[in-house]
Amino acid sequence: MHDENATQMAALNGQARRSFDGCRVVITQGIQALGEASISSVLSAVRQFDAFTCDNDPFGEQDFGQITHDGHSIFWKFDYYDLDFTMHSPDPSDPSVTARILTVMLAEEY
Repeated sequence: MHDENATQMAALNGQARRSFDGCRVVITQGIQALGEASISSVLSAVRQFDAFTCDNDPFGEQDFGQITHDGHSIFWKFDYYDLDFTMHSPDPSDPSVTARILTVMLAEEY
């Protein structure tokens, strides 16, 4: 069972991941090196990801996922900062005090 903050974070993370609205999206050098067509496919797969389970999302926040693209294991994850990007958000479930960063990376870059 997840608490109310986790439920709110899952909703915010899901909306941000599916639309890339409400977050900044960052791709690593490894993803960039895959080329434009692969980047587009990878980002589309991140947007469509919905395979959350108790095993891969134990806290119910929908803040991390793994996909495979063209033989590459790819991770995506959210980080939460204050609005000035100087420190961790005081409350990641509150969008009025949180800047979300969605990072997409090759698994070996983690």
